[in-house]
Amino acid sequence: MINYGIIGCGMMGREHIENIKLLPQGRVAAVYDPVPDLAESAATLAGDAQVCATLDDLIQHPQVDAFVIVSPNNLHVEQLHRIRDLRPLPVLCEKPLFTDPGDVAFLEELKATYPAPIWVAMEYRYMPPIAALLQQAEHATGGISMLTIREHRFPFLPKIGNWNRFNANTGGTLVEKCCHFFDLMRLILRDEPVRVMASAGQTLNHKTESYDGRVPDIWDNGYVILDFAGGARAMLELCMFAEGSRYQEEISAVGPKGKIEALVPGPGRFWPKALGEAPVPQLIISPRAPKGPVVSEVPVDPELLAAGDHNGSTFYQHQRFNAVLRGEGSPEVTLEDGMAAVRIGLAAQESALTGQAVAL
Repeated sequence: MINYGIIGCGMMGREHIENIKLLPQGRVAAVYDPVPDLAESAATLAGDAQVCATLDDLIQHPQVDAFVIVSPNNLHVEQLHRIRDLRPLPVLCEKPLFTDPGDVAFLEELKATYPAPIWVAMEYRYMPPIAALLQQAEHATGGISMLTIREHRFPFLPKIGNWNRFNANTGGTLVEKCCHFFDLMRLILRDEPVRVMASAGQTLNHKTESYDGRVPDIWDNGYVILDFAGGARAMLELCMFAEGSRYQEEISAVGPKGKIEALVPGPGRFWPKALGEAPVPQLIISPRAPKGPVVSEVPVDPELLAAGDHNGSTFYQHQRFNAVLRGEGSPEVTLEDGMAAVRIGLAAQESALTGQAVAL
């Protein structure tokens, strides 16, 4: 049995707890959150978890075998520092890995010297329709020339302390929200970007809100274009005022043989009951010759859908991380992967601010 310590007990922390509970060899032993009510509620959800009064108490909890960092973005590196110094056990760290470019030197050192596995949480890799696209893309396309990811979704949800309303805390929307998609681009294309161009900004959301006299500055829409070293092009389209969409994510990859698409619905709890059952994910393969799109449904286990907002992917990620903790394999999403995704996001933010392409 692997005993986990959860750092951060908000909405995503609770999703991690729900999915660890589904693991035959997983148990949440301890939780920590600076908001006592959140910690107590998470401990109750976990079953018999102990509430730790401080971060150090959780890190030093004798039963804990691995940590899951699910705190606000700007705290991830600080908490990795503390874990390294006090008790360097295996870690699953939520995205984005970092928000401040000044932290890169520490993370490079961590990559070289940390004695235990660190896995960066990139749940989108493990959504069943996206996993199916990853598996079949090469055969369906004959080698990808163009890759497009569209996310049309709901605005940022309320968070404790409203931390996600400000770029200083999140790293910016193209880091906070979009590092998932830049990770997918690298993974799908098996290549690295060399140039980023972006246009993005805050058009509609949160403009009438005010927190301690500050109006949120977080962006709600944008386009990002990437040139990859091998010649492929990729584009991200983000809109965070499009919650009326049937599908939240749409991924399209095209090559000389044809096109493959994955259509992914948003969280089922947001689908109006009056509209009936929530949409089922789809995989569509459209060969150039002979023409004829083939549409396949990629259903997700209802128990996994009920355990979170990410189409079962949090469970599949935890399955693999748990196997690593039991000595089976190594992290599939490394510190280098986490750093690369943030670097692209930061470059996209810079491009959108300056109006210039940014070389990577």
